[in-house]
Amino acid sequence: MIAALFFYFFSAVLIASAFLVISARNPVHSVLFLILAFFNAAGLFLLLGAEFLAMLLVIVYVGAVAVLFLFVVMMLDVDFAELRQGFMRYLPIGGTIGAIVLLELVVVVGGWRVEPSALAAAATPSPPGMSNTLAIGRVLYTQYAYPFLTAGMVLLTAMIGAIILTLHHKAGVKRQNVAAQNARTPAEAVELRKKPFREGV
Repeated sequence: MIAALFFYFFSAVLIASAFLVISARNPVHSVLFLILAFFNAAGLFLLLGAEFLAMLLVIVYVGAVAVLFLFVVMMLDVDFAELRQGFMRYLPIGGTIGAIVLLELVVVVGGWRVEPSALAAAATPSPPGMSNTLAIGRVLYTQYAYPFLTAGMVLLTAMIGAIILTLHHKAGVKRQNVAAQNARTPAEAVELRKKPFREGV
């Protein structure tokens, strides 16, 4: 009874905060509601017995990704009133895409059925005598080792591509050359000049 009560509580807050993420006018408020949604999703993971996934959601997504979003939104100082001026121009195509996604969700949910074996597996998420973290590690690094490594390579490639695309060298801006600085000798770095006594530099 208590578990069902917490499930409905976390689910209701999660759905409400997810709706507020996309409906809030202030982007800072959207990020804060996103953090609230992550916390409630972590609570649902705890109810399912997936402690590792719950802590991963809080530490990685709340502690890094969401806070990074918040800092970026606050530091960019974007004029969102100017960005909303062309909202009505893109409303038809945005509404069409939203309707297609909604139709796909209806088709997926309509054809969804629960297997009796899935309910039994949910009751015992990890084998006896094995922790949740160990069970996830065994599945990732044995059965799904190649897809896991492929996903890591794709993310690494995307990160390198994003760094290259955003690395623009502006003309006239002085940049450090660490190799040239380390190769300098005292004769090149220091110039000694003899000045008369009591005369300024």
